Amino acid sequence: MENFNHILLFRTDIKSEEDKQALQPLLDKDKNIEQWNVDLDDEDFVLRIVSYTLKHDQVIEMVQNCGYHCCELT
Repeated sequence: MENFNHILLFRTDIKSEEDKQALQPLLDKDKNIEQWNVDLDDEDFVLRIVSYTLKHDQVIEMVQNCGYHCCELT
């Protein structure tokens, strides 16, 4: 059975392409993030991060420091 612990999911208020672009430099430069995307069509504006080292609280703090709401999607 495959382990998906490296895929972190968050509910956010990243609601537009402009919001997404505002976070892009931060998320792109983090060497712990393999891949990321935001589903702007989902009602929870889901941020999906692939990382083998980051924990949920680290990502939440990073996104909130940029002025966006972010919480773990359970």
